[in-house]
Amino acid sequence: MLISDVRPWGGPAADLLLDGDRIAEVRPRGAEPGAPTVDGADAGGVVKGRGRLALPAFSDVHVHLDSTRLGLPFRPHTGAPGVWAMMLNDRAHWRDAEVPLPERVSATLARMIAHGATRVRSFAQVDVDCRLQRFEAVAAARDEHVGRADVQLIVFPQAGILREKGTIEHLEAALRLGADVIGGMDPCQLDRDPARHLDIVFGLAERHQVEVDVHLHEPGELGVFSTELIVERTLALGMQGKVTVSHGYGLGGVSESVTARVIEALAAADIAMTTVAPSSRTALSIVDLTRVGVRVGLGEDGQRDYWSPYGNGDMLDRTWQLAFTQNLRADDLIEHAVAIATIGGASIMSSAVPRLVDVLDRPGLAAGDRADLVMVDGETVTSAVMDRGRDRTVIHDGRVVADALELVPA
Repeated sequence: MLISDVRPWGGPAADLLLDGDRIAEVRPRGAEPGAPTVDGADAGGVVKGRGRLALPAFSDVHVHLDSTRLGLPFRPHTGAPGVWAMMLNDRAHWRDAEVPLPERVSATLARMIAHGATRVRSFAQVDVDCRLQRFEAVAAARDEHVGRADVQLIVFPQAGILREKGTIEHLEAALRLGADVIGGMDPCQLDRDPARHLDIVFGLAERHQVEVDVHLHEPGELGVFSTELIVERTLALGMQGKVTVSHGYGLGGVSESVTARVIEALAAADIAMTTVAPSSRTALSIVDLTRVGVRVGLGEDGQRDYWSPYGNGDMLDRTWQLAFTQNLRADDLIEHAVAIATIGGASIMSSAVPRLVDVLDRPGLAAGDRADLVMVDGETVTSAVMDRGRDRTVIHDGRVVADALELVPA
């Protein structure tokens, strides 16, 4: 396939020659393609870029597909403050939605792909209430859209591990079914026994040879304490490069010296971080994290679910939110937010993807790179983030999988 007349990362116009699932060559614009030109997309030949931007495909590495209500009638927010109260609200309502869960999950994943996300890491709640129902719904959506996106599953104890008897057995069952990651959840605040909580999480990871992703909503010094426990276990078990801390809202809210210590510890243990672009002023700086080599990824979190009315399936929209909440104004920093939303997340999902090490890194569109990209209208990368245009074509592993925000039939 040849993708004609695109501007990789907003640079000069070029043609991209694909060979299977890889970019074989980046040619100057106008090289003879030797194949018929078509508008939009087809299974081979030439795809017209029409001067659009070419960006690496998006990577949503923190999404809760199992709680989505995208596409359903809007409902008032009913959640009460606090993680436990919000979990109970979700538990009371998720079965009563207007559309069965497997259909909701599949439709939301389809919407994410159509908007340009071809790498997705989704949590799937497993507890004594839902058992494996939510995990199975996400697994089914992954299988339905195989070939359109890479989807990793995180077994997630949203209700904690120690509060309800039988939770560990359900987590084990999901891991035996082939989950990619074991999750953790606020070791201090929720289970109130951080050592035992993390011992179980890392023990399951070691036994089933999977990675770890710990939700951390805990504030200030409490969040720092949990982070240091995670770092200790990562180093003790030799799990560098296989652990992620999600959220970490309060890790930058103690003092400058503590913030520097936390960032250095994450870098030393090669622990990644994912953010959902919160409004918190105590979130760590994505610029500071990148500069010391911490892998950072972006996710949409919930999708208009029982936790929050936010989320629309568009990672370009969430990239705008990341730039806004991090107070990024210069073009190179806003482009860095795009790099985090694309290759940054990809480096968390696969060690084969090089990490970002500088805010000026613009990887993913050179010869030899995987042919996973999205074309989108925009004058510059920054303008594309601001305008979030709808003229998009999505390519995964060298095949067009979506055009004009609609999936292309397999």
